[in-house]
Amino acid sequence: MLPVYQPYLTGREKEYVNQCLDSTWISSKGEFINRFEHGFARYVGVDHATSVCNGTVALHLALEALDLDVGDEVIVPTLTYIASVNAIIQAGAIPIFVDSLEQTWQMDPEDVRRKISSRTKAVMAVHLYGLPCNMDQLVSICKEHKLYLIEDCAEAIGTYYKGQHVGNFGDIATFSFFGNKTITTGEGGMVVSNNTELLNKAYHLKTQGVAPEREYWHDVVGYNYRMTNICAAIGVAQLEHIDSIVEKKRQIAEWYREDLKNLPLRTHDEMPDTKHSFWMCSIAVNDAAQRQPLRDYLKAAEIETRPLFYPAHTLPHCKTGDLFPVASSLSARGMNLPSYPGLTREEVETVCRAIRSFFQK
Repeated sequence: MLPVYQPYLTGREKEYVNQCLDSTWISSKGEFINRFEHGFARYVGVDHATSVCNGTVALHLALEALDLDVGDEVIVPTLTYIASVNAIIQAGAIPIFVDSLEQTWQMDPEDVRRKISSRTKAVMAVHLYGLPCNMDQLVSICKEHKLYLIEDCAEAIGTYYKGQHVGNFGDIATFSFFGNKTITTGEGGMVVSNNTELLNKAYHLKTQGVAPEREYWHDVVGYNYRMTNICAAIGVAQLEHIDSIVEKKRQIAEWYREDLKNLPLRTHDEMPDTKHSFWMCSIAVNDAAQRQPLRDYLKAAEIETRPLFYPAHTLPHCKTGDLFPVASSLSARGMNLPSYPGLTREEVETVCRAIRSFFQK
């Protein structure tokens, strides 16, 4: 089976992990923690970064750092991975869903404007599948209404908006290093910010709320969200060739774009003033009724795919009676193709040949 994704471990990952084992620094202290945090902050271009054990807790930590009250509202796209929404609920806030834009698949800024109420405290921008949201509009809306702006960059390592890496536009941002992300630590995440106070609060909360000036004195309810030195060691090795990983994924997306022209589908493409990192190379078929038969056809050809996320407003614990026609249509029509950096030109041609065969039969 040609997989949708697999980790790309071609550098010094094993060497650095063995250094952790030899030194016995295998938990949440060790040289690789600082190296990874500082290296990742430099790559993104932010002032501060603190590592955590996964991308979901990164979101929860970011929300907790904003001191949201129970019942506060956070605007979020309905077309997102459920972690974005679950973290809002876990922080005691209420997710308020917005629709997507047909061309970019990102959250609709005008729908954000419509959903702002007296209880709105923040907007969560999710850079879905590696393409950035319209940050000019979202920043403007948040400034106008004095709202926090959170960036969920889990799928957007290597993504730029108007020359600036995502994660720099909001008050606080998060990244994920799960095994299927652009770079991986196995499990892991990062909270970043240019706001020293917010990042210090996130660090305080992630370390069980221990007071910095008094040993084993815990002054708030905190969490054990720390990354291990072993995971950070893998991250340091991944950072050493992050540019080549991102460029290879962009090349793979271009191969798909070339080979899938003139079919009843469209690829998820880069927009002007953006750099798409193509965490996933995705397509949307014109007719939703063809999506599952196409996936079944590809599976029979030993090609793995996966559907776009279900809109959060359709899931049992988030269900609303509201309609989000664009997000619902994209979810029903969209799918992700094999997208891992080790994919060859010949393998992409195999996938595209199977897709063409499906539409010609």
